[in-house]
Amino acid sequence: MNPIWLKHYPEGVPATIEVDPTLSIGKLFARSIEQFSERPAYSCMGHSITYRRLDELSAAFGAWMQSQGITKGSRVALMMPNILQYPVCLFAILRIGAIVVNVNPLYKARELQYQLNDSGAEIIVVAENFAHTLETVLEKTQVRRVVLTSIGEEMGFKGLIIDFALRYLMKKVESFSLPNAVHFTDALTRGRRMTLVPVENTLDDIAFLQYTGGTTGISKGAILTHGNILANLHQVLAWVKPFINLDERQIMITPLPLYHVFSMMANCLLMTTIGAESVLITNPRDIPKMVREISRYRFSIITGVNTLFNALLNNADFRKSDFSNLRIVLAGAMSLNPATAARWREVTGVPLSEGYGLTETSPAAIINPLNQEGADTIGVPVPSTEVSLRDDNGKEVGIGEVGELCIRGPQVTRGYWKRPDETERAKTADGFFLTGDMATVDERGYFRIVDRKKDMILVSGFNVYPNEIEAVALTHPGVLECAAIGIPDEKVGEVVKLFAVKRSPTLTPEELIKYCRVNLAGYKVPRQVEFRDELPKNTVGKVLRRELRQPTSGENT
Repeated sequence: MNPIWLKHYPEGVPATIEVDPTLSIGKLFARSIEQFSERPAYSCMGHSITYRRLDELSAAFGAWMQSQGITKGSRVALMMPNILQYPVCLFAILRIGAIVVNVNPLYKARELQYQLNDSGAEIIVVAENFAHTLETVLEKTQVRRVVLTSIGEEMGFKGLIIDFALRYLMKKVESFSLPNAVHFTDALTRGRRMTLVPVENTLDDIAFLQYTGGTTGISKGAILTHGNILANLHQVLAWVKPFINLDERQIMITPLPLYHVFSMMANCLLMTTIGAESVLITNPRDIPKMVREISRYRFSIITGVNTLFNALLNNADFRKSDFSNLRIVLAGAMSLNPATAARWREVTGVPLSEGYGLTETSPAAIINPLNQEGADTIGVPVPSTEVSLRDDNGKEVGIGEVGELCIRGPQVTRGYWKRPDETERAKTADGFFLTGDMATVDERGYFRIVDRKKDMILVSGFNVYPNEIEAVALTHPGVLECAAIGIPDEKVGEVVKLFAVKRSPTLTPEELIKYCRVNLAGYKVPRQVEFRDELPKNTVGKVLRRELRQPTSGENT
């Protein structure tokens, strides 16, 4: 596809980026330590560590791992929420040439066992809140060393109070038995008596195995190399430079989990590169507590997803926050609703920009210019990124036509761990990655996601995209959240069913259907509405439509 978007790039953004072939994430980290050593690097619940402290802790943990036989290419799993130990472990792993395997701490035993075995992880660092799950599967995996930590372990006396409350007052730590586990503090103590041996990595060496369901639903590890990650860092840096003074210290709010690729890249690796301070939010579901935490800071950057931004806007204390230093607000991981974007700008005075990416693209591939809010578009491709829209026959479609979004660039994964068949299916003959997302492009080169290819609803031969239904329903003042799916119908193949969370307790299914009928073509109007107290979501707030397809009781019409 002709890169028509280049004509609409923000001033100062180059068309291409270059990565120094001698660079690695470890070397980039060393530069940051040298340049920003006395700055705060990470904060959590009011406790901070500087870049110098981050260097010392990660060196100690890296040296300890080397003493345990962890070498270049070894896989090390991290299973914890947003706490200070996460960046310490992540940079330790990368400094010794090992591979980070991020694990969702909310995994059930079956999911955890599968990922540990598939990745071949030899060591796992786990927060004690989730140790009971690990206990049930440990003997069925190749993991030979467990490092146990707690939420407050790196927070001094305050951390002791936090851990006491979690264990004995809030009962958040289930009983477990991991008798051979090494405590994180003990590993650091031993590591301080050793010397970390730096390991040289090339751009082709693997940095992360980032697990994803991808487009097929089978959990598999996307291979992200040092080159993939560094390319994406360069791409995103080029994109943000026109909008923020990187010579000044930035404060970034980090509510999304660092084990998710979006947050890991933006709120961990990118912020370290620019010497920012990342404020870690351990439990973003507790909105009042999160608002109290971020009120301590005059933050300049925040990332999130639509549901999180919507929840913040519905919090009265957040609306009173000091936004005078806020410069960049970026939404990803799920579609941004235009109504949320408009309200965000009204409350904060700062545009809420939507970006698009996948685990397989490290993740950023397409982003709106950061001086304009997301308005039903995901933006334009970042530098050195090619995008093509193709039909089911692999033929490129034209402007305004719907096609599958295909991406090629230096940030795109080379494939899936131990799955050559999945790797082959995921790419076109000319090397484009098949995203599974259906999109259109306008004459300016701005792309718009229509929906997931597999979520598309077929009504009497017409394509119906759930995002369109949801966008209309969300404009009803009585609707807080909603999600649309297709359900079988003998006459037309499928019809639309809408699940909604009420903002107004008096809202009825009939009223909502009537509202949709006014705003949608007949075949797109929901035939059924079911109200729920909440919608099922993953850990970054994305609605799980597949769970809504499972039979359940509810209020229907």
